[in-house]
Amino acid sequence: MAGARAAKPRRKAEERKQEILYDRELLDLPSEMRWREWMMRVEAVIFASSEPVSRETLARVVGKDCSIDLLIDDLVGELRDRPYELVSVAGGWQHRSRPRFAETIRASSAPTRGGVAALSESEAMVLMAVGYYQPITRGELSKIFGKDVSRDTIGGLRGAGFIGSGPRSPTPGAPYTYVTTPYFLSAFGMETLRDLPNIEALEDAGLLSKQGGSVDTDPAIGDDMLED
Repeated sequence: MAGARAAKPRRKAEERKQEILYDRELLDLPSEMRWREWMMRVEAVIFASSEPVSRETLARVVGKDCSIDLLIDDLVGELRDRPYELVSVAGGWQHRSRPRFAETIRASSAPTRGGVAALSESEAMVLMAVGYYQPITRGELSKIFGKDVSRDTIGGLRGAGFIGSGPRSPTPGAPYTYVTTPYFLSAFGMETLRDLPNIEALEDAGLLSKQGGSVDTDPAIGDDMLED
């Protein structure tokens, strides 16, 4: 235990030393070259990351007075004619192939980075309900669908990283609630939950109805998901 406590100050000292050695400000460079170097640093970090990169992370590699937003704007402009783009998702930025090249990428059969787990139609419906009504319990989901939503379905969505545990419900027994994760936003190209399609439109179309106690589904969304 004592060794572990002693290791923490050493790690912090090493981190501080690394911060001193790493030149963020680049004051020895002319302003135009400094800006170009900051742009390349930011792009390198985003390119290397397997998940959206936050503003706080990018701020570690540029000068303290550098505008991350202006850097991103310049990078977006430079990539305008490229088959990939820089997108804002899940509170950060990420490189993504442009949608019009999706068929070409599929035809190549080349392995891709960060593929999204495939969802069955039933899993997608449960995930959609969690997205709109979170925090929500499994019992509340079961009321929406008119039958019990299985623990396996919840476990599968958790295992894929789309949902996680929320606060305990104030209802009797204090069951767990479920909420979507940052990965959910990233996987579906959303910056925040406000980017979800308008729920009223889905309810008008009969696709989702919490008040009615059911979801209008076809037979494909049935006993593989809705079981005890």
